[in-house]
Amino acid sequence: MTEVRIHDDTNCLLGEGAFWHPERAQFFWFDILGRKLHTTGRHWEMDRIASAAGWIDRDRLLIATETGLTVLNLESGATEDVAEIEADNEVTRSNDGRADPMGGFWYGTMGKHAEADAGSIYRYYKGEVRTMWSGLSITNAICFAPDGRTAYHACTARRVIRTVDLDADGWPAGEPRIFLDLNGEGLNPDGAVTDADGNLWNAQWGSGRVACYDPAGTFLRAVDFPARQTSCPAFGGPDYRTLFCTSAAEGLGEADLADDPRAGQTFAVDLPADLGIAGRPEPRVIL
Repeated sequence: MTEVRIHDDTNCLLGEGAFWHPERAQFFWFDILGRKLHTTGRHWEMDRIASAAGWIDRDRLLIATETGLTVLNLESGATEDVAEIEADNEVTRSNDGRADPMGGFWYGTMGKHAEADAGSIYRYYKGEVRTMWSGLSITNAICFAPDGRTAYHACTARRVIRTVDLDADGWPAGEPRIFLDLNGEGLNPDGAVTDADGNLWNAQWGSGRVACYDPAGTFLRAVDFPARQTSCPAFGGPDYRTLFCTSAAEGLGEADLADDPRAGQTFAVDLPADLGIAGRPEPRVIL
């Protein structure tokens, strides 16, 4: 495995929402608690907590925020709200989110202090918002099989990743079932992404790694990163063989940071071609 490198040494309190914009060939990530969207050499100050995004076109992103979904123009910095979600709930904020292959956008919420069962998962699709599941504590690991007929999501607090079948329009076609129960290993599932073969790559908070599982849930391999609180992976680069990963310094005291000096930074590793591992472009969001 090629050596992991520091992609960006910006210290995020809570790095999250990693994704590669295929038209701009550019990597983006959020500092949720710092209220910033980052790319190398530039950042955008957000006027509220924001955590995840999908691309609409070259210059516009759909962004998950604590009050709903908003469109950000990367060139002008202008924003336009498109859907209110939990806007009147001062307890919650947005957390994980990702575009689905049908052009929808999935968006999870959680309590600002990780209040038990305060979170929900929503889907925005062509202007419609539906609540899909509620009673979750820390929503994470939202990602999709390449054919768009399977979705994954996690509750980090319960240490379980679930999967659900989707219909032809990308809506759930049944009840979620357990894909991975990580309680026995004491692992905390955070953000996730799937590769071109449908394997799921999951950042595991507190373990300093991103672990890969095949579509049957069998562990395949793990990539270690130099920060314990790994939070969200993404594939990018010209051939989608670069694995990026954000991390967090949230909750770490001085002694912890002395032992974990890269906490909050963003990393990358180029996966060797002979491994046959590659990601794929993130789908476009249809407004």
